Amino acid sequence: MAKFFIVFLASAICFTTLVHFAAADADDFDRFHIKGSVYCDTCRVQFMTRLSKFLEGAKVKLECKGRENQTVTLTKEAVTDSAGNYEMEVMGDHEEELCEIVLVQSPDPECGEVNNQEFLRNAARISLTANDGIVSNETRTINPLGFMRKTPLADCPQAFKELGIVPDVTF
Repeated sequence: MAKFFIVFLASAICFTTLVHFAAADADDFDRFHIKGSVYCDTCRVQFMTRLSKFLEGAKVKLECKGRENQTVTLTKEAVTDSAGNYEMEVMGDHEEELCEIVLVQSPDPECGEVNNQEFLRNAARISLTANDGIVSNETRTINPLGFMRKTPLADCPQAFKELGIVPDVTF
């Protein structure tokens, strides 16, 4: 009888623990931690080079819009730290919406140009739903977004030579 009671008690404790884990995970399905970085494209080539620099104080905005009518359903802003990184936390499932992080403002007057024709440089789409097949529902890491410098640095041709590329940029 004592063995039965011990087995029953151990089973009850295991079951209770499992229920608590399941409840905690269910609560996390609508909480997303977003992180990314912003840099200055010092060579105007639309990718990072050794001359690129991360920007402290750059502003980015998360914006979600309805797929049908493009009505804005969520906006949230963040500012980059001394390493050029930003973070924000978002609550709620946005499966039926298009969400993206967009560049808003550069702290550097020499590096503040945004080319609106280049979607991938100025904005990054983000999935904010647990129903998307992404294993980690908690963290969404965004590719770096870059502001373009008004004129390329003089060292850019040497950096390209080191990379073995010939960019479509006039110096």
